[in-house]
Amino acid sequence: MATYSHSKLCTFENCKYKYKLHYVDGIKPEFKATIETFMGSRVHETLEKLYKDLKFMKENSLEDLIKFLNDQWEREWADNIIINKKEYTKENYKKMAEKFITDYYNHHKPFNDITIIGLETEDKLKLSNGSSYHIRIDKFGYKDNIYYVCDYKTNSSMKDQDEADEDRQLAMYALWVNKKFKDAKKVVLKWHMLAFDKDVVSERTPKELTQLEKETINLIKEIEKCRDYPTKVTGLCNYCEYQTMCPAFKHKVETEQKTLKEFKEDDGVKLVDKLATLKEQYKATENEIDETQKQLIEFAIQKELELVYGSNKKAKVTEYFKLKYPEDKTKIIKLLKKHKLYNEFININYLKLNSQILEGNMPKDITKLPTKEKDYRVSISKK
Repeated sequence: MATYSHSKLCTFENCKYKYKLHYVDGIKPEFKATIETFMGSRVHETLEKLYKDLKFMKENSLEDLIKFLNDQWEREWADNIIINKKEYTKENYKKMAEKFITDYYNHHKPFNDITIIGLETEDKLKLSNGSSYHIRIDKFGYKDNIYYVCDYKTNSSMKDQDEADEDRQLAMYALWVNKKFKDAKKVVLKWHMLAFDKDVVSERTPKELTQLEKETINLIKEIEKCRDYPTKVTGLCNYCEYQTMCPAFKHKVETEQKTLKEFKEDDGVKLVDKLATLKEQYKATENEIDETQKQLIEFAIQKELELVYGSNKKAKVTEYFKLKYPEDKTKIIKLLKKHKLYNEFININYLKLNSQILEGNMPKDITKLPTKEKDYRVSISKK
C-alpha cells in the first residue's frame, strides 16, 4: 500500500493537476523554492540545532543561532528561488527569520518545559485500510505522561483556534502518538506561530481521532480511484513551482516570452485590457448612479415631493419599509420551526449543491436529477 503525507493529501485537495504532475508523473519542479519555503527551512534547521545541541549538553547563545541561520542561508541560497512580493528583498526575509529565532529564544529559554523525544521525527502510522501515513514532527516531547506535538509556523497569517481545532496534520500525529505510546494521558497539539511570538494549542478526543482516521481513509480512496486531474486556480497558484507547466497559465507563459511590442499586440491581452477598462467604467458609473439617487431622495424629502420632473423624464420617490433581521438567525429559525413554516421559507443553496454534485459527493438519485451544461463566466482581477 502507498504512503501518504499531509502535504500529499493537501496537494490533491488544493489542485488535482499539481498532484498529478508531482505524485503521479513524478515531474520535478522547475525552480527550487519560493522565498517563504526557503526561509521556513532555514528557521526549522536553526531550531533543530538548538534542541539537538541541548541534548548533548551544549547550550547555544542567541548569537550562535543567528550565525548558524545566516551561514545556512548563504550556503543554501540559489538564484532560482522565487520572490513573489517584488517590493521585498531576500535581506528582508532574512531579517524576518532572525526575528523569529530571537523571539522564540527569548520566549522559551531555558528550553526545559518538556523532555524532548524527537526532532524532525521520521516514522509511519499504519492506517486501518493498510495505507501508511508519514509522520514528521518538528518537535516532540513529554512531561508527566502528557505528550506534546509541536509545529513551527512561519506563516504571515495567525492561525486561530477554529483552524487549530480542525487541523488534520497534527491531529494525525496525535493518532500516531496514542498508538505508539500507551502511557500517554493525553496529547497536546501546539503550533509555535513564530511571526507573532505566540503559541496556539489544541487537543482531540479519541472519538474525534477515530473519525479523522475514517475521513483520511476516505480521502485516500478518492485519490486512488481518481483518473481526472483538473486544474484549480486559486491564490496558491502564485507560489506553485509547476506554474509554467499548467494549462491554466499557458497564456501567461506565452506572453512573458514576447517582446513588449508583441505583448501589446496579443489579442488576449487586448481583450482583457478592454474588458477591465469597461468594468472599471461600469463600476464608476454605478457609484455615480447611487450617489445621484441618494441626492434625489434627499431633494424629494426636503421638498415633500413624490414625483420629481426632469427635461424628458420623471422620477418617482416612494417610501417603503425594509426589514433587518439579527445576524444570529437561531431565533427566527426556531420560531419558523415552531409554527411549521421552516420548510416554506428555507432556500436551497444551489451554489453549494452544485459543487457537491459535480464533485460526486451526493447520492446518485440527486446527482442524476440535473442535466450538465457547459457554460462560461468571466472575472477580472489583478495579476
